[in-house]
Amino acid sequence: RALCREVLGFARARGYGAVVLSTSAVQVAAQRLYEGQGFRRVGASYPSLLGTALNFQIFHYRCELGDGT
Repeated sequence: RALCREVLGFARARGYGAVVLSTSAVQVAAQRLYEGQGFRRVGASYPSLLGTALNFQIFHYRCELGDGT
């Protein structure tokens, strides 16, 4: 959590409007961490044809910085 807050603070201090990241569908703890820090899931994709065959999804997240999160 501390590292996530540090990254968001760093980006905010430098005037970035948002931070984006991706994580795999199986990393549920990471998803909870990001959502708890203000990130919202904005999409999902498969990293490759093999990923599609294995139903291995990547979730994409975005945290808007202008709203004070």
